[in-house]
Amino acid sequence: MLERIWADEATLPASDRGLAYGDGLFETIRINGREPRFRGRHLRRLADDAARLGIPVDMDELAIALDDAVVRYATPGNWVLKLILTRGSGGRGYRPPASVQPRLCLSRHDCPPSPSQPVAVSRCPHPLVVDPRLAGIKSLNRLPQVLASQGMPEWAYEALMGSPDGDLLEGTRTNIMARIGDRWVTPAVESLAVAGVARQAALDELGRLGESVQLRAITRADIHDPAFGGLMLMNSVVGGIVVGRIDQFELPQSEALARIRSFLSDAVGS
Repeated sequence: MLERIWADEATLPASDRGLAYGDGLFETIRINGREPRFRGRHLRRLADDAARLGIPVDMDELAIALDDAVVRYATPGNWVLKLILTRGSGGRGYRPPASVQPRLCLSRHDCPPSPSQPVAVSRCPHPLVVDPRLAGIKSLNRLPQVLASQGMPEWAYEALMGSPDGDLLEGTRTNIMARIGDRWVTPAVESLAVAGVARQAALDELGRLGESVQLRAITRADIHDPAFGGLMLMNSVVGGIVVGRIDQFELPQSEALARIRSFLSDAVGS
């Protein structure tokens, strides 16, 4: 049985393993009035990632909780619902107890604006190192992203995180995709801290259109390639955002980027 906690009424207890150890997951869902965007994708990812962590939860329970939260918190216009799923309480020590009761904390937040113009981003100086067992999972362990955001210049919309070799992998809160010649390039799930639902929606759309996609990191050589057509940030709250420059390096902005940005904007209702 999933224990619900409404954030406007209560908080997680000090014994909760999500609070103590980051033992859990979260989803951030854009809602248009009473319509959750990417509802099925968010629920599937949360259930699948819970299974990877061994947190016993039923997707039907999650779906009912999400729908109840929409009824509870809905207002006209755009807003954000955050779901925090933890393993529940377990006392001191890292080893999970044999029997747990997962908790789901639900909270309502204002929706951030989606930039209509290309944005400036910075490069994070510290490499992103991903544990293969946690690759792609939106877990509560987000300290690398916290530190990267803390060091981000005031002028930057986002900080791009890279591999130890300096290749670009993702933003602190976004996935990335580049247009190079007649193909698209986005890093593979195995190299990502978070594999976003907007990223997967874009990949599915490109597959439907018969577009060529390479799943690999975006290298410095790619960015300086004459065929480089631009870079886009993606997440399920703001949709697609075109990058105008990385630090002081101006980027091209091909028409192909605008098409995928338009698809994501329609998908999230931004």
